[in-house]
Amino acid sequence: MNSGSKAFRGMRTAAFGAAVSLAFAVSGPATGQASLPETAPPPPAGSVGGVGDVNLFPKRVVIDGRRSIATVGLYNKAVNPGDYEITIVDMGMTPEGQLLAFDNGLDPASQARVKTASQMLRYSPRRVTLRGTESQIIRIMARAGAELPDGEYRSHFTVTSVPEADGFSIEQATTGGSDDGIGVTIRPRFGIAIPIIVRIGETTLDVGISNARVLTARDGTQAVAFTLNRSGTRSAFGDITVKAAGSSDPIAISKGVGVYPEVDSREVIVPINPETDRRLTAPGAKLRIEFVDDDFSPGSKLAELDFVVP
Repeated sequence: MNSGSKAFRGMRTAAFGAAVSLAFAVSGPATGQASLPETAPPPPAGSVGGVGDVNLFPKRVVIDGRRSIATVGLYNKAVNPGDYEITIVDMGMTPEGQLLAFDNGLDPASQARVKTASQMLRYSPRRVTLRGTESQIIRIMARAGAELPDGEYRSHFTVTSVPEADGFSIEQATTGGSDDGIGVTIRPRFGIAIPIIVRIGETTLDVGISNARVLTARDGTQAVAFTLNRSGTRSAFGDITVKAAGSSDPIAISKGVGVYPEVDSREVIVPINPETDRRLTAPGAKLRIEFVDDDFSPGSKLAELDFVVP
């Protein structure tokens, strides 16, 4: 087993989900968000939320063909109204499983490997205001030219909260609008993104698992780490299950794990249920990792690996 704090580095981002939470900071009034009342309806089934007050549904969009229409729903889960800006953003995956926007740290070489869909996507509206617990549907149209080669193309549907105007002008700031002089307050802009995938023609995929091991942190918590390998022209997306000999229930589960076509492999770390009998993960124990498709052919097994804990 490996031990030490390094063993769990990046565990919070180990499972690439369908959605990416974004956070920004802008000048403006510092305001808290109201909590959802007990009588408010829950978010729509199949929706995914971030750190802000908006949910998106579904959790990812796959469009087949050169001309097709899809929809994305926005749901304001707060009690207060919210104003939201909608954009299509190009992002790329790193070998660590992180998603980085082209204009936020992704190097040019990695950008060149991403087949973006932004140039073929049209959507409306581009800004919406939602009352508390209100939803709205956004229509997305994909139009791919006949000259575009077969394959998978992807960009990310991104929704960002727009802060309320507080009437505090630049002149007031520079001249000291209060007796105490200039003050700065920060209000975060929260955002969430889901992938919009356009598949054209025939696509291929082959997935494998390698380099499996059990990690143990200093506090005793454990995780299964491994490399997820991908080849072909299509992304892999599905659920990870780790089973142990002698246990009828899985000891670790991670849903929404994926590998995009711009990377050939990525590292995955799946936390083990802390109530698991430690004998099931001791040296010599037998474990099985299964990766089940939740995309192209839901329920089919994409890859599996049996290994003995060293």
